[in-house]
Amino acid sequence: MYKQISSLQNPLIKQCILLSEKARERKKLDLFVIEGQRETELALKGGYRLTTVLFCSEIISEEELYSIKKQASSETEFIEITSEVYEKIAYRSSTEGIFAIAQTKDVSLEGLQFKSKNPLLLVAEAPEKPGNIGALFRTADAANLDAVIIANPKTDLYNPNIIRSSVGGVFTNQIATGSSFEIISYLKKHDISIYSAILQDSVAYHSCNFTLASALVVGTEATGLSQEWRDKSTQNICIPMQGEIDSMNVSVAAGILIFEAKRQRGFN
Repeated sequence: MYKQISSLQNPLIKQCILLSEKARERKKLDLFVIEGQRETELALKGGYRLTTVLFCSEIISEEELYSIKKQASSETEFIEITSEVYEKIAYRSSTEGIFAIAQTKDVSLEGLQFKSKNPLLLVAEAPEKPGNIGALFRTADAANLDAVIIANPKTDLYNPNIIRSSVGGVFTNQIATGSSFEIISYLKKHDISIYSAILQDSVAYHSCNFTLASALVVGTEATGLSQEWRDKSTQNICIPMQGEIDSMNVSVAAGILIFEAKRQRGFN
């Protein structure tokens, strides 16, 4: 038999709501929430430790719950909640009756490990919109990049909106964060060429050789990349445009650059 929670005033339920809504709470406890069966299974596959799984038996089947339970640690606590409680903590109604609390991971640059001698990385400077960040993670997952690095992060990586918009891609990518200065120093130290998406002093992206260790660097649509990246770039690159508008969505631009690099590498 599972422990059961039926009260909206239960301390654990209150904590779930705080973890969903407050980055400060997530940072203080090194915990975050995951909503949905697919996202929970991707987190487990990505090596995240679940402390608690809340499930609504009126929504999730025993077989689906068992699929998650057999992947989770023996220390993970499974608690049954009522549909009323589930509706209170769940953002979406189509998340298969699962709501988990997980421990955050180390996202320091020093924690990065590359399987390839010539890694391909995506660096995004100061992205703020969860939808854009989620789309970047989805694109990086599709291309099986070695890592995604967020410079000067403006948004908590474990924000539920990022997890939702990435469709769990935040769990499938190797991720690190740091200041632009720290990341540039790291890339230089590891002989990783820096290709900054900047209009000034740039060449067409497809004219560059991305087969060696490379970092593709993109900035926000509003301000672009900072001067720091312009000064330290191995080569500034641009995507030639033929329309009236001189910018495109950051995740679209990143996708174009990433898949050109993958094309050059024979999609390896």
